[in-house]
Amino acid sequence: MMTIIDVHTAPRTVAPACDREDVGPGSSDLTLACRAGSGDMPALGELYRRYNRRVYSLCLRMLANTVEAEDLTQEVFIKLFYEAGTFRGESAFTTWLHRLTVNVVLMYLRKHKRRFERPTQDAEIPDQPVLGTERPDSVPALDRVRIDRALAELPPGYRVVFVLFDVEGYTHDEIALILGCSAGTSKSQLHKARTRLRALLRGQQLVLS
Repeated sequence: MMTIIDVHTAPRTVAPACDREDVGPGSSDLTLACRAGSGDMPALGELYRRYNRRVYSLCLRMLANTVEAEDLTQEVFIKLFYEAGTFRGESAFTTWLHRLTVNVVLMYLRKHKRRFERPTQDAEIPDQPVLGTERPDSVPALDRVRIDRALAELPPGYRVVFVLFDVEGYTHDEIALILGCSAGTSKSQLHKARTRLRALLRGQQLVLS
């Protein structure tokens, strides 16, 4: 079971003045983020309780490694503790947390030298999303298991672009900016990821039939 580790080691981003009401299940995300940014550990704990599974799920899809996903989930909430003061409620907290999570994972991938391939002629080939990946939480549990299993077999570069584009809804231009690559590279990796994923899913069907 994942638990929050000690985060009292560095200065935090200064949070704006916020409500001093007791925090709990009824508190808004904005109030909790504001309080967490002021060093309120119960507020951080409530945010962790609400969102640790969502953060872990995204980390796991991008990394396909349970140990790494658990470690980076912890890293996200440590980073949240220091940066919660920057959240102003201009977007949904889940959107802000989502981008924070993606950034933490990508920093980890860059640190560990997981590279992205150059684009090929496949980059401009029209392609359709793999069925069930656009909204994975809405598909049957068995299909989600099959998709996650197949995702784990993709090379890291393919998997990251696939998750960002087909699952999380980023554009190729946004992915290029996030990953520091060209839009053509993003398109190429997505096409190859979809092709490989379809083949893996077909293989699973043959095994199950």
